Parts: sequence; C-alpha cells; structure tokens
Amino acid sequence: MSRLSALAAHPRRTIGALAVVLAAVGITVGSGANFTAHSANPANTFTAGTLAIGNSASSAILSATNLKPGDVNTGTVDIQNTGSIPGTFTLSTSNAVDTASLLGQLDLKVEDCGLYSGTTAPSCATGTSVVYNGKANAITTAALGSYAGNAKHRYQFSVTMPTTIANTFQGKTASVEFDWDAAA
Repeated sequence: MSRLSALAAHPRRTIGALAVVLAAVGITVGSGANFTAHSANPANTFTAGTLAIGNSASSAILSATNLKPGDVNTGTVDIQNTGSIPGTFTLSTSNAVDTASLLGQLDLKVEDCGLYSGTTAPSCATGTSVVYNGKANAITTAALGSYAGNAKHRYQFSVTMPTTIANTFQGKTASVEFDWDAAA
C-alpha cells in the first residue's frame, strides 16, 4: 500500500497528524522568536521667527525751522531689528507735503553711523557710510543691508539749505515721512 492510500484509508489519523503539525507551526511563529526594537525622538517643536523694527524716535528726526541759506540741521535715530531672524532693511519716504517745492531745494544726507557694540552707540563723527545724498524730495528706496536679530544701527540725517536758494522760498514749509521697512 502506498503512502497516499494509507492516508486515504485512515482520514481521522491523517487529519489528527495534520492538526498536530499546524499547531506546532502556530506555536513556533507566535512564540516571539523574532527580535524587535523601537526608538523615538519625542517633543519635536517648531517656532516661527520674528522680524520687527524698533525705532528710537517716536516723532520727527529733523525739525528744521527758520532755516536760512547755508544752514545745516541734523538729527539721529536708532533703528533696531527687535526680532529673532535676520532681515533686509530699507529706508524710503512717503506722505510728502510740499506745495511750494521746498523739498526739491533742500539737500538731504543720510549716513549709517554703524552698528551698536552692546549698549555703546557708534559715533557719527567718524566711520560713517552714506546711505543717501541728494535732494530731500528725490529719495525713493535706500538699501540699508541685512540686520541680524537684535542688531541696532544709528543713522544721522542732515538737511542743508543751499546758499543759492531763490528768495521766493522765504517762509515756505514742507514735510515728509521717513519709512523703515524690513523683509526676511
């Protein structure tokens, strides 16, 4: 008798043997014979940086009244990146009120006196770099460069009434807003 015939002749024995073999395989697979491991990096956090401008002057930088030909008036302002990320800063003007075109006569010079060293302000007497030098009505956008987070610069503004200004400008007034902007 062949093996196949013997298995067919005794079906209960065959099914019983098969059940024992399947149980053994199941126990082996489910017995934890596999190695496992796990690693995690918990509490990953993400925070957006900030870009903000601090301005030491809450009002006008220059208030030049009663100018006569040849007069020079100066003012300073400290501009700071009070944020945590670097930003590219610019200076521009807006809201000009100049019905008599006086701004087109006045010479404006804006100088970067430098970066603060801790709490020590830079001197505007030496080592300045000119940001703008032209007529007060012609400034569009002056690039000031990149400020690191918390960096602070001092700027000096000088307005000069030329000695060659026409007599028709006596008593005329003008005003302009200086705008500081930053982008990251």
